[in-house]
Amino acid sequence: MLVLSRKINESIIIGENIEIKVLSIDGDQVKLGIVAPKNVKVHRREVYESIQEQNKAALNIDANLIQKLTKKR
Repeated sequence: MLVLSRKINESIIIGENIEIKVLSIDGDQVKLGIVAPKNVKVHRREVYESIQEQNKAALNIDANLIQKLTKKR
């Protein structure tokens, strides 16, 4: 893990096209701004983990149910 210290309005660059900038610091809370291409997904960790769990749950759908849903009428 790379650990960096940054002050307000300072930033770091990841690769060639992702910038993370420190916008404000208020007590123990840091507000970050992230500039990234639209094809790069940016999520808070708890949101990312929730998406992953939902994707795993979607894979556990009963095969018979899928067949019924896709069956031509």
